[in-house]
Amino acid sequence: MGDGNGSGKDCDFSSAFDKHFFGSVTVGERGQIVIPAEARRAYDIETGDKLLVMGGPGKKGLMICKAEAIRELMAKLSEGLRLFDSDEVPTNAK
Repeated sequence: MGDGNGSGKDCDFSSAFDKHFFGSVTVGERGQIVIPAEARRAYDIETGDKLLVMGGPGKKGLMICKAEAIRELMAKLSEGLRLFDSDEVPTNAK
């Protein structure tokens, strides 16, 4: 949190925003966009990668994710549900 006077002294929002903001893109005639090179490098997006495009709540934005990242997330969620259903406690639980 900040120091309460708006200086952002204790808040790291600005640097977090800068780290994840890669610029803007324009939608072309065929509905295509170009992902900025810096974003592709930062997220290891290469030619041929499969990306999923998902809409946000209220049609306010889009999210683009590598399909493999969603697979990994789903596997972790599935494992969590399996442990929950079997009443097993993960070894890293406190």
